[in-house]
Amino acid sequence: MPDAGRELAAAEVAARVRGPQAVADLERLVRTPSVTGDERAVMELVAAMLEEMGLDVDRIETDPVAFARDDPDWPGEEMPRAELPVVVARLGRPGGRRLLLVGHLDVVPVGDPATWNVDPWGAEIRDGRLFGRGAVDMKGGCASILAAVRALVESGAASALGGELVVAFVPSEEDGGQGMLAAIRAGVTGDLAIITEPTDLEIVIAHAGAITFRLTVPGRAAHASMRREGVSALDGLTTLIRALEADEAARNAAETDPLMTALGLPYPTIVGMVRGGDWASTVMDRVVADGRYGVALGESWRDAEVRLRGVIAAAADGDPFLRDHPPTVEIVGGRFSSSRVSVDHPLPQALAATVESVLGRRPAFLGEPYGADMRLLVNEGGTPTVIFGPGHVAVAHSADEFVPLEQVVACARVLAAFVVRTIG
Repeated sequence: MPDAGRELAAAEVAARVRGPQAVADLERLVRTPSVTGDERAVMELVAAMLEEMGLDVDRIETDPVAFARDDPDWPGEEMPRAELPVVVARLGRPGGRRLLLVGHLDVVPVGDPATWNVDPWGAEIRDGRLFGRGAVDMKGGCASILAAVRALVESGAASALGGELVVAFVPSEEDGGQGMLAAIRAGVTGDLAIITEPTDLEIVIAHAGAITFRLTVPGRAAHASMRREGVSALDGLTTLIRALEADEAARNAAETDPLMTALGLPYPTIVGMVRGGDWASTVMDRVVADGRYGVALGESWRDAEVRLRGVIAAAADGDPFLRDHPPTVEIVGGRFSSSRVSVDHPLPQALAATVESVLGRRPAFLGEPYGADMRLLVNEGGTPTVIFGPGHVAVAHSADEFVPLEQVVACARVLAAFVVRTIG
């Protein structure tokens, strides 16, 4: 537990967080488009912001082609990429306890602009909420990190740190996590880490994962008037989807961890894209379907791949046509393993105490059904990590995405206080 002097210092630094500046920073971030695969402009912006605070900034550049070819833990991708820029800055004293504050600056595409009631890149503010693509996922959390760092610098607390604070902004989280893994390979690891993804200011200590798969299902073509002479690949896909539905039910029913059972459906499986056929009057001889397969808590993405392939193989073996014409399974896109830290670990306990001290309430400890960069820090970087940030994930990736500005500022105050309490 921090002593009285450190508690007072933490409270003073938290009070130095400048809300209007945090909002201004967030506006600049949201107004800089950064769809996954094209993050250079926003990375240069955040590097400039850190340099304006007086921090030395490292720009880590990794060749994504060589990375995909050579790293055995490469986490996949869903967008073409020519570069992989990472921005890192440090405060305090190397050699001591190291705390990481981490955020990703890539965002998903806007989708149909007609579904938005605001400019997706306008950073419009209404009723205390800032709207725009990436506002909650997760430029709001990145603005919180920047505001906390600024408070540490302006208060003088940064020069008195007994340990080291490492701030890392990464690309490519949305399509697998190449940016985070590149940072880890460059030495961005520590004794503990906080990722400021949206959690509604609760503390996520466990998350599931997911793999993106592609099924290619064969059929036999025939003229529509003689359809019984053919075998529809769409019927074969239906057989496989039913097997995946049964597997989904079994996997979720088998879960007993309260963090995950509280979610209702912690490990969903969906087919999100289907392509097939080239003539309306021809029995479909090939269907390609892309989907998402949940990775259970305690599983790696490789474990989930083995199970997925087994489910498809068993279903095909039970079908007269597919038995002799087996479908193929490919793993494409992101590969998200699961991860967790114990609820009793000092990191979530200390962060919860800081939240209670700064915000006057005890946060909940949660599990989540989505994949995140947390698993790379935990599994590949050996760094105990939690997720804590402003806004709710329910509005991420949606039209009219938004983040409550009050939570952006509150998160910054908690982070600033936590740094002082932990490595002050």
